[in-house]
Amino acid sequence: MSFKRYDADDFLVSSDLITSTLWSTGAPTLTEFHSSSVQENGSSGNFYLSVYQTGSSLSNATPQFEIAYGNSTGLGGTFYNANVAGKTPTLSTYGQYRALILEDETKSFTFGTGDNTFTTTDFYVISIERSRYKESLFPGSLNLTLSGSGGKITLTDNSKDVTINSFIGSSRVYQLISGSNGTSATAANSGFVANSGSYGLVFPELGTILLNPEALNEYAGISTVRTSNSANGVNNTTLFDAINIGANFKLNSQETITSDYIFTRARNSEFNYTQNPTFISGSTGEVIYDNFINNPQTYITTIGMYNNSNELLAVAKLSRPLLKDFTKEALVRVKLDF
Repeated sequence: MSFKRYDADDFLVSSDLITSTLWSTGAPTLTEFHSSSVQENGSSGNFYLSVYQTGSSLSNATPQFEIAYGNSTGLGGTFYNANVAGKTPTLSTYGQYRALILEDETKSFTFGTGDNTFTTTDFYVISIERSRYKESLFPGSLNLTLSGSGGKITLTDNSKDVTINSFIGSSRVYQLISGSNGTSATAANSGFVANSGSYGLVFPELGTILLNPEALNEYAGISTVRTSNSANGVNNTTLFDAINIGANFKLNSQETITSDYIFTRARNSEFNYTQNPTFISGSTGEVIYDNFINNPQTYITTIGMYNNSNELLAVAKLSRPLLKDFTKEALVRVKLDF
């Protein structure tokens, strides 16, 4: 075994953006949507509705995303206590996402930009199951078709139409617009709805999509129930039906892989001898075979990386043994991903 200290120029750090499919079907587009009546009628069904990729059996069904509805005044849900008006699951949902996204309990959600903005007291939310994506959602890959009494509409984020990232609180955000693959279908109105702002907001790092009920109703006729003391989950079912009939939800995942490249150099005068007991006499320390004295040959099979305390930190195995002697030099690139 031989040791050699790495120099500063032997290290190189590189980052690569890796994209992959998000849904458990392995396909980039989800076309089947199923819900569980057990979950819908249970206590959690008052707050959200889980959507699965198949309805064949519970053993094969895996949650892909959740649907919920939030309202700052508590409309669209049943009172927790009949004597306390306005306290409903929709109010709890609104408060949860306001704290998560706006990071301020006094603010309201605004959809759109510039002169075409709309501040609303409610929203629909699609929350992608955390196990489905890596680091974040992949901007520009979103294509969601919704169907209502007024027709169908395909929505996407506006990531390819903007040059500067926008943030709400500490979360990166894109506007949800009519179009496909990250760009507007109509440049004239940037995919917005007149007097209603955008169709929603997309938060890639949070795996969250907020939808603007006013815009959805105006264009596609997706009607939202805002009556007092309504049945819990009624709006969750409304959005589920719109997604199910639309039968098109395309979305990918992305992650940044940071690679540390370590260039290990073996010059012609280095690593030509070995401490293998078959190579050197244990009693005298002499080379056993005379022809190896002036022309030694070794095979490099493993590279170990140690710290200053001589502790082994990482091991790199070569795909095949590499012959080394005084007439050869070797340069091995070791890649560490993290």
